[in-house]
Amino acid sequence: MDTAAELATVTSLKVEHHEGLRETYAGNWQGLTHEEIVEKYGEQYAAWKRGEPVRRGGGELETEVAERAAPIVERHVDGLPDGGTLVVVSHGGTIRTTIGRLIGLEPRSWEALGGLSNCCWSVLGEGARGWRLLEHNAGTLPEPVLGDDD
Repeated sequence: MDTAAELATVTSLKVEHHEGLRETYAGNWQGLTHEEIVEKYGEQYAAWKRGEPVRRGGGELETEVAERAAPIVERHVDGLPDGGTLVVVSHGGTIRTTIGRLIGLEPRSWEALGGLSNCCWSVLGEGARGWRLLEHNAGTLPEPVLGDDD
C-alpha cells in the first residue's frame, strides 16, 4: 500500500485497494527467515521448491493466490478505455502467480518467472492469443535485490 500511495502522489491517480491482491498467506511460515523455514519445515519446503502444490505452513496454495488475484486484474482491464494502462501494486509472490495464470503457464512453471525485486515491475500487454509478458523484474536499481524466497 505504501508503494501504491507513492505512485498516487507522483501520478495524481486514485488508488483502489483490493484484499485479493494481498501477499500469499503462508501459515506457520509467516515471519520466519529462510533458514528457519528450512530448519523447521524442510520436507515441505523441498516439495514446494520441486513445484509440488504445497500449503506452505498450512497457508494458501499458489493456485489459490492466482485465482483470487487474476480476476481482479482482468475485471479492471476490461474497464479501461482503448489504449489505457492499469497499474497493479502487490507483493512478489502474488504478482508472479498472477502473471503465470494470466499468460497461461502451468502452475508448476510459475517459479520460472523468478522473483520480483523491491520496487521493480513487470509489463503485460495484449498479444494475438491473449496476454503477453513484455518485461519482467524491470527497474532502475543498479543491482538486483532478491528476496529470501529462493
